[in-house]
Amino acid sequence: MIVDLRAATANDADALAEVFLRSRKELVACAPLAHPDDDVRQWIRGRLIPTGHVTVATVDDQVVGFIAAATKDCGWIEHLYLLPVWIDRGIGTRLLEHAQRQLASPIRLHTFQANERARRFYERRGFRAIAFGDGSRNEEKCPDVLYEWRAP
Repeated sequence: MIVDLRAATANDADALAEVFLRSRKELVACAPLAHPDDDVRQWIRGRLIPTGHVTVATVDDQVVGFIAAATKDCGWIEHLYLLPVWIDRGIGTRLLEHAQRQLASPIRLHTFQANERARRFYERRGFRAIAFGDGSRNEEKCPDVLYEWRAP
């Protein structure tokens, strides 16, 4: 299996929306989507991709995952999603390592407290929980956890 990483383009909008929606619905059922599917598609096309900070993972030219990163007060992983059938094949790790090379340390991200799979994924890769929230600061209103990674 050859996984290619590249910058997202406007032509990827539908595929990224599919990845996001399927991943959220199948893997993050603990946090229901705060917006209808059509609004998510418009957000990906009109706001997420135009930032220029989205990297897609493809296998045989099929988009199977993506990561969105940003630099604010520090590096941030804003989104990391894979199609459910592509989980546990090293693609998420490749996307995360790509972002770690691009962003300055420290790097932070939020995930939901109930998303045990994501929490294990990040913790195995050196991220440490630094704060827990009650959900009042996210759209889903679900308890979350702030993780941080620092370069060795």
